[in-house]
Amino acid sequence: MSTQQHLPGTPTAACFALALALAAPTAITAQEPEDGLGLLAGTPAPDAQVEDMEGNEVSLLEVIGGRPALIEFWASWCEQCEALQPEIDRVQERFGEEVAVVAVAVAVSQSRRRVRRHVERHAPGYDYVYDANGEAVRAYKALTTSIVVLVDGEGRVVSTGVGPEQELVKALEALLQDPSSGSGVTSSIAAASSS
Repeated sequence: MSTQQHLPGTPTAACFALALALAAPTAITAQEPEDGLGLLAGTPAPDAQVEDMEGNEVSLLEVIGGRPALIEFWASWCEQCEALQPEIDRVQERFGEEVAVVAVAVAVSQSRRRVRRHVERHAPGYDYVYDANGEAVRAYKALTTSIVVLVDGEGRVVSTGVGPEQELVKALEALLQDPSSGSGVTSSIAAASSS
């Protein structure tokens, strides 16, 4: 028996990783990056059925609406997400008219009601959707929270990063200045994610 104690309702990293691993498909595709995290740059952004905060089923790509997008896989209990929040807020403030910012709330240890309370308290100014069945998590190979996927205006994945050190404002500046080249975006995200 473990002597380690956990707060009730607070998932451990191991439980979360196990839940996501069980939700993930077992086949590994040729497009999987070496670290297994996310989709390769240039991959068409997959659609997924998620729920809005009222419980209505919606298409993730419809929420994005054909614009460049920042998709964050988020949880209210995620400390990395909380640390990333100021950078997401800067993105929304600076690019809110040009870029769709969407937080995909994972359904691990949080209910839609809990997510809705968070949105009401914090009024982020961008969309939150609830991934009740893990469809978006599987489609984007988001094996943890605080993963951010940038999508260009053509609907292609430009980069995937994880954690609070991502330089998302710089990455989006590069994307919006030269939408045909994701190289500057990818290097901004990769450099920050590897530290």
